[in-house]
Amino acid sequence: MRKSFAILMFVLSFWLPSFAQVTTATNEGIHKIKHIIIIVQENRSFDSYFGTFPGADGIPMKHGVPTVAVPDPTTGKMVRPYHDTNDLNYGGQHFTVNAFADIDGGKMDGFIAQSTLGPVGLDAPDESYYRGPRGGFSKSPLDVMGYHDEHEIPNYWAYAKNFVLQDHMFEPIAAWSFSSHLFLVSAWSAIATVPGDPMSCVSSFNPPLRNAANPTPFAWTDITYLLHKAGINWAYYLDNGSGPTNTRDTTLAAEFDKVEAIWNTLPGFITVHEDSQMSNVQLLANFFKAAKEGTLPQVSWIIPSDRDSEHPIALVSVGQAYVTNVINAVMKSPDWNSTAIFLTWDDWGGFYDHVVPPKVDRLGYGLRVPGLVISPYAKKGYIDHQTLSFDAYLKFIEDDFLSGQRIDPKTDGRPDSRPDVRENNPQLGNLVNDFDFSQPPRLPIILPPYPKKSAESLKRN
Repeated sequence: MRKSFAILMFVLSFWLPSFAQVTTATNEGIHKIKHIIIIVQENRSFDSYFGTFPGADGIPMKHGVPTVAVPDPTTGKMVRPYHDTNDLNYGGQHFTVNAFADIDGGKMDGFIAQSTLGPVGLDAPDESYYRGPRGGFSKSPLDVMGYHDEHEIPNYWAYAKNFVLQDHMFEPIAAWSFSSHLFLVSAWSAIATVPGDPMSCVSSFNPPLRNAANPTPFAWTDITYLLHKAGINWAYYLDNGSGPTNTRDTTLAAEFDKVEAIWNTLPGFITVHEDSQMSNVQLLANFFKAAKEGTLPQVSWIIPSDRDSEHPIALVSVGQAYVTNVINAVMKSPDWNSTAIFLTWDDWGGFYDHVVPPKVDRLGYGLRVPGLVISPYAKKGYIDHQTLSFDAYLKFIEDDFLSGQRIDPKTDGRPDSRPDVRENNPQLGNLVNDFDFSQPPRLPIILPPYPKKSAESLKRN
């Protein structure tokens, strides 16, 4: 026994230093990333886009046939996931009550029932803005069980095959888009019970929106406070500018070419105004200009208009083209060799997913959404099975640019009353694992915004 132990210790004396050197090299390699870009699309579950991607934790199947099914309360029948080739989807209800009903204590079987509760999708006057004039339409509640594959979304699958696909990326909160976007920039969703007082904030699934009467209701600390204090430049790019602050204007189709207030959250944070950073909230045209000139900010968020968002009833093909144009601009940029792009969708949109979300605190996690990492240092064809949420984006920003400082009321210099530091949650994975910083920077892969395969496969009823 003693001899075996001695041999083991002798082997470990060589292996452990090597392991430590690899870990240190990986952690230090993060600083090769000089530009972090977070692209956020709308309302798709992981299974609805990548449920049949090879090697991913996708829809359970046997001999190509799904082995899972969800009850349809209108017929009493069980409905399996099916391949949906439609360019226009409708989705389902996706507020907190619907999230818990969809999950149903871990049964993951409430999706069709929730989709029968009422109208969903963008509050457009009708569909004509998206798909051409036609008569009235009826929405099938079974739409939430449909999934796309590489025939409808070939570019997204191409990015997954050539870079990194994350198959356990969860919405940070069991709620809708607005609350998820608050988490995206601050790792919290809350209500300030005393206006302007960060210590009065309490966790909330559905805080009040900013509006003309209350333009800065978000009193807790967001990541831009730390970035500004550290001299890190950032920009929050809005596709075609911002829409109305207090409501959707459903009378003007032009508003659907702008960014909804529920997705445009940074202007509602007190710190952005106190730090005189509102000029960092910019038009997406400035992003394309910066990419071309090689002057991208160190941290960027890219927020879509309704039309480009993939939020039902916006077209899948239009959203994929918009994202492809953004990624192509980065790949053609002088900044490509020092960039990491994180692409995700802000909530599940009522679409089916079979994975039960982990519980990390009272607010989350929510349901699973797609996540992609695109970078010259991203591992090729790698599927990341770590448990992740948008908190991992903040963690990566903090580790890269802020020496590991967290949005932590005990250490960040601006106390608030958040109940936990999400970036430090032990269940949260580390995005550094999606990179190989020892490899030479990989060449870009320029894709056509409207690929032929997609055009041939999508139905335009």
